[in-house]
Amino acid sequence: MSVENSKRTFSPTSIAELNQKYRTLTPEQRVSELYIDFNEAEIMLTSSFAGTSALLLKLFSDIHPSQEVLFIDTGYHFKDTIIYKDYLTQLYNLKVTSVGAEKWKHDFTTKDQTWKKDPDLCCSINKVEPLEALKENHTVWVSGLMAWQSDYRASLDIFEERGGILKFYPLLDVSREDRDNYIREHHLPFHPLISKGYFSIGCEHCTVPGEDRNGRWNNNPKTECGLHL
Repeated sequence: MSVENSKRTFSPTSIAELNQKYRTLTPEQRVSELYIDFNEAEIMLTSSFAGTSALLLKLFSDIHPSQEVLFIDTGYHFKDTIIYKDYLTQLYNLKVTSVGAEKWKHDFTTKDQTWKKDPDLCCSINKVEPLEALKENHTVWVSGLMAWQSDYRASLDIFEERGGILKFYPLLDVSREDRDNYIREHHLPFHPLISKGYFSIGCEHCTVPGEDRNGRWNNNPKTECGLHL
């Protein structure tokens, strides 16, 4: 069905058919089915290793352990996030590759403190741009977004075409309660900052304690970094 290293595109009808097929499946079944409809080389799995990232990463480590995980290293993560990443990488034997901005661009945002005056530009330089080239080499991009996390995310479907790539959200309809129950039942480790009141964890400059995504980009109407828009 697929040719390795060949990027496929999908019509609205094909995407609707994928959604119809996957919508009734469990998250575990969706991940398993993904490797029937796509080959590993077509799949781009990203993680910020924030909050409860262990859920999605555990699913992939159980079902397809050779899948590469791309860590978006903004250079501004909490030390706790790096510790959490290293711990999950070892715990689940993940194949993690760090992706970041060109050094001169990142250095500019540091000197300029761009996150203070233009958080959209800072996110674009340190999060969005580093993945743009990688999107050209993949057909489907996996993310752990869940509908209850924001109004924007509630508008999504399991599969959607976004920015020239097919987005796949296997956890989209998982409720907060179901997520937390799964994590407890399977003894998955939470990000260490959750115990300190951080429920959505991004860069250190732009994250404060808060429910859901209310602690992100404090005092700014921004709710998304731009990766998934």
